[in-house]
Amino acid sequence: MRIIRDTLFIDPNDRGAAAAIGNFDGVHLGHQSVIDLARKAAFDAGAPLGVMTFEPHPRQFFAPDAPAFRLMNAEAKVHRLRKLGVQKLYEVPFNAALAKLSPREFAVDVIMNRLGLVHVVVGEDFYFGAKRAGDVNTLRELGDELGFGVTVAPLLSFEEEVSSTNIRNALADGRPQDAARMLGHLHRIEGPVIRGDQRGRDLGYPTANMSITGLHQPKLGVYAVKVDVLEGPHAGSYNGAASIGVRPMFGEDNVPNIETFIFDFKGDLYGTHLSVALVEYLRPELKFDGLDALITQMDADCQRAREILRNA
Repeated sequence: MRIIRDTLFIDPNDRGAAAAIGNFDGVHLGHQSVIDLARKAAFDAGAPLGVMTFEPHPRQFFAPDAPAFRLMNAEAKVHRLRKLGVQKLYEVPFNAALAKLSPREFAVDVIMNRLGLVHVVVGEDFYFGAKRAGDVNTLRELGDELGFGVTVAPLLSFEEEVSSTNIRNALADGRPQDAARMLGHLHRIEGPVIRGDQRGRDLGYPTANMSITGLHQPKLGVYAVKVDVLEGPHAGSYNGAASIGVRPMFGEDNVPNIETFIFDFKGDLYGTHLSVALVEYLRPELKFDGLDALITQMDADCQRAREILRNA
């Protein structure tokens, strides 16, 4: 997959795709249905399959101090889109200049002049241009005028609407399986392993620590997880247990993070990029009377996680 971040000075070979357009936070089943329609349009046009998304997310641009909401960082989104067979990923920089474009200016300047897209696919709730002035009908009219095809994908629903908001709610409630049902895949937290206080090693449970800053915070607590080591000599898939939280046993003002204990693993993972998938919520984060009680609970957590993952 080619990742195109400089869309002002684009290689001519990267123009001319049929592309799904959206933020695609989580790349859930609704997003995948949009991408599937783009795949069909790409096949019919003899064009590459593309996705146009925006970095940073427009919501981050307009409300930088709002609570973190993203289900996945840019790295995780790239990995998921690659698995879906996307050939061209256009990460359009979202900035003040882009935010000021009218719907027509966006269609002319970005869709046509910069990227030369032959066909675009959007969800039926798609809005674009300054102050969200353009909708799918506007896009159809501009496509007819400017010469690019437009397909509108209906919203996907079953028991509840498949949306990033509903997925966030499921994760905040400690329901990763419900989130996975809407995502079409397990919710994953990805990034590099960072150095922690190494308390887990002293307790007999060495953990791989990762930041969750900038991401929507799942319910704090302990989870059964699947872990992919994405690079290096230990690359592969493993099972484990992870704690998402503020480590109340060791202070009051800790920044939330995720600490993952990988079963039956030995090796140095500092700096290595991991993908940690939340399989099942085990219990809330607790403060114990002492380290012995904590270790006893960790033993029980890991035993339960092993049993869950054996059947997952």
